[in-house]
Amino acid sequence: MTTPPEIKICGIKTPELLNATIEAGADIVGFVHFVRSPRHLGLEPLAQLISEARGRVQTCVLLVNPDNSCVAEIAALGPDWIQLHGPETPHRVEAIRAEAGVEIIKALPIAAAADVANIAAFVEVADRILLDAKPPKSADRPGGLGVAFDWSLLQGLDPELPFMLSGGLTPDNVAEAIKTVRPFGVDVSTGVESAPGVKDIKLIKAFIKNARAAS
Repeated sequence: MTTPPEIKICGIKTPELLNATIEAGADIVGFVHFVRSPRHLGLEPLAQLISEARGRVQTCVLLVNPDNSCVAEIAALGPDWIQLHGPETPHRVEAIRAEAGVEIIKALPIAAAADVANIAAFVEVADRILLDAKPPKSADRPGGLGVAFDWSLLQGLDPELPFMLSGGLTPDNVAEAIKTVRPFGVDVSTGVESAPGVKDIKLIKAFIKNARAAS
């Protein structure tokens, strides 16, 4: 038996969905604070959800290239993690971690071997690395947008690196992903939705069940 991967469900928007996701067994719940996303939450609902989750599950707020005031506002809400999902440089990631006093997940887009080579620059400045599919050039926001990348690209990755895998994961392929890639954790958003930004608790339960069974 291998250690089961951590499971992060991202894009939670309501207290009802938060409670159902915690009951389904998620390790981390993610909230999005990025206006162009269909999963965006303002500061007030974010504060409510983080407060409701405290002591029950780890919380993570996803930001895209935030300025210092945004970082301060989010850090004040007390999440366990801040996920940086934009074009932040290693220097900027390090600065945000120091300023926020919150552990940092840095998402890195993967489409080619050169992207994998880029991971090393972030290992020391982030607390965790999340590998996501690189969006198409026409995309108006970062993230895999429901598309998986070629997992074989990760074969040359340091096996000691505790990374999370994202991008195109669904209840149907998460077990295969875990057995193939052996990530520290898995992260899903689009793959458990019935429409953009609309989570389906049946899909969330199936995702978590299949991820647990894979290990």
